[in-house]
Amino acid sequence: MIKELSLYAQNDKGLTAEEIGGAIAEAVVDLKGSGKRLLLIVPDVTRYHSNAGLIANLIYHQLDDCRVDLLPALGTHVPMTEEECADMYGDIPFDRFLVHNWRTDIKPIGTVPADFVREVSEGLMDQEVKVEINQQIVDGGYDLILSIGQVVPHEVVGMANHSKNVLVGCGGSEIINFSHILGAFYGMERLMGKDFSPVRLVFDYAADHFLKDLPLSYILTVTTAPEDQIRTHGLFIGRDRSYFEQAVALSQEKNIIFLDKPIKKALVYLDPKEFKSTWLGNKSIYRTRMAIADGGDLIVLAPGVDKFGEDEAVDALIRKYGYCGRKKVIELCRTRQDLADNLAAAAHLIHGSSDDRFKITYCTKLLSGEEIEGVHFDYAPYEEMRDRYNPDSLVEGYNTMPDGEEIFYISNPALGLWIDRGKFA
Repeated sequence: MIKELSLYAQNDKGLTAEEIGGAIAEAVVDLKGSGKRLLLIVPDVTRYHSNAGLIANLIYHQLDDCRVDLLPALGTHVPMTEEECADMYGDIPFDRFLVHNWRTDIKPIGTVPADFVREVSEGLMDQEVKVEINQQIVDGGYDLILSIGQVVPHEVVGMANHSKNVLVGCGGSEIINFSHILGAFYGMERLMGKDFSPVRLVFDYAADHFLKDLPLSYILTVTTAPEDQIRTHGLFIGRDRSYFEQAVALSQEKNIIFLDKPIKKALVYLDPKEFKSTWLGNKSIYRTRMAIADGGDLIVLAPGVDKFGEDEAVDALIRKYGYCGRKKVIELCRTRQDLADNLAAAAHLIHGSSDDRFKITYCTKLLSGEEIEGVHFDYAPYEEMRDRYNPDSLVEGYNTMPDGEEIFYISNPALGLWIDRGKFA
């Protein structure tokens, strides 16, 4: 295995590349010269600012006598292109990257019992859950599996990463569907930014019972990215849950932005390199919904968004039903088999609606106004809104426009959770 450690940055600039390199070298020193086979479970391009790219590249080169493969934890996302892999992971050869297919590349490893699900979900769900993960993790013959990723507030589980990377990022349809709908039924506002959510407890059960015999360990980061510059505030290496809990505490400090008053108008920019679908781009909704005032406005500048779902079948469901609100989606799940068979998509429809509490305007170049309005968002042309609210001239947080209008600007919704202080217990 690898050596375990916790490393905290000494200032807000974050850890230096030399400090990160030294920590990785210390962690893998016993593997040098071993000729072992390693599998790195890594984030895809939607987690570009995790700094997993640097870490994976360091491991690959420091263990140049080992066989090192990389498995992006895609979940239902589209596979990474060769260009994206090179941009995020540097000079690691593209043929070292495996592709996870959540429908076909899976192997069952166990079942979470219904009575446990009923207990942790407060009776919201009463079913057993079959756990499947990528077959290469189980049968690939790897001497060590390292799951690398960023701990950050998350709309499904509360805080991203740790065993979620394996169980969902490299998981099958049942655990993906179950976790998403459980989080939606329980309520995003109740779990975002917190550790012990019902979804996390199900993941903990699966990890304790079904992953325990795998040679698995975790490398966890906590990052921010002011002005698109990645700052790594903490690096936590180890299998024990305590390393995840340290990362959670640091992420709550660095990635949750508490506001003293609700936002009347928010503007969120979606980097086209990272956000190409509303499935991903709706982080602009998830991560701001606890900060936006009733009757407020959310404007989403989405120049790279050209689809709704990352998967063709999911895209079709989003187009068919739209972001129609929690009550309507629950009703549809009872009457429409296609939605009942894809509960992750159903959960996403709940997540992506404000339930008429505030207005959501998507500003796109690659999706038409008709398409945007067809899924129950308001629409405005991207160029028109970008001319009015130019991200290049805005600062993070509150801005006063030349006409006196006040807006709250967010340059990357994936890196934080914005909350009206009174809503976080």
